[in-house]
Order: sequence, then structure tokens, then C-alpha cells
Amino acid sequence: MTSRISNIEIDDAGLPAPTPEIEQERRVAIFDLLEDNSFVPLPREGREVPPGPYDLTLAIRDRRLVFDIASEGGGARTEFHLALGPFRQVVKDYFQICESYFDAVKRLPPSQIEAIDMARRGIHNEGARVLQERLEGKAELDIDTARRLFTLICVLHFGG
Repeated sequence: MTSRISNIEIDDAGLPAPTPEIEQERRVAIFDLLEDNSFVPLPREGREVPPGPYDLTLAIRDRRLVFDIASEGGGARTEFHLALGPFRQVVKDYFQICESYFDAVKRLPPSQIEAIDMARRGIHNEGARVLQERLEGKAELDIDTARRLFTLICVLHFGG
């Protein structure tokens, strides 16, 4: 299938090292994303879209989220930038609930952990929805791909 991401890089140069928990979330999100995703860059401003599958690099430059997209193995590329502002609150909420979840796993009974995890999934879904809205007219992606990319955006947004 050509409408997919086949390789993903996170350009976190200049950002603090992620915590072990965040690094684990990042590894899982990348693994899951590469196993199954749907990603289609859309033609914009008369520019052609490189053929897929895609190599994607996510970065933050000049306080903007950058999607650098190339045909697998290099070649044709395109990129687009998103303002970080619309993500700030949901990313902050997501990190707060993740902190609660990681803390709860160490000391609370399963029933309480499950309640926190449900809240975490709800905020995660909200972040994925915001990402899909922000990518409207730039790229089409399914909800699972949006969820996994949102996790990676969180890692970048707060620098780990």
C-alpha cells in the first residue's frame, strides 16, 4: 500500500532527553504507527505530492510543528508547518493524566488505574481529533494514525 508512512524520524535535536516513561511511549507509538497506518499528503498550492510510501520527519522549528514528507528512500519531498498553539492545552492535559497514570500504576488498585486510563484515552482521542482538524487540506489520516502521531507530537512539544 502506498498511502502510508514506512519510516518515521523524530528530530528532537536541542530538546531535553525524554523520561524513561516518555521514551517507552515514543517507541510504542513508532512501532504501532509503522505496523499499521493510513497517511495521504494532499496536493496544495499547485505542488505535487510525492508518491508513497512515505518517510516522515517530525520536528519543531521556529515554534511550529513541521511535517517533512519524502518518498520512501528519499527523492521527492514536501513539508508543511502547523502552529503549536491549538495543541498546547490538550498536550498539557495529556501529560498531566499520563503522570497520574504512571504514578497510579505504582501504588493504586487496578480499578482506580482503569479509571485514570479511561480518562487518558479520552484526552488522547481529543488530541488525535485536534490533529486531524489541523491537517485538514494538508493530509488525510485515520484515527489510529492520528492517535499515534499525537503521542509523538507530545514528546516533541514538551521536549520529553
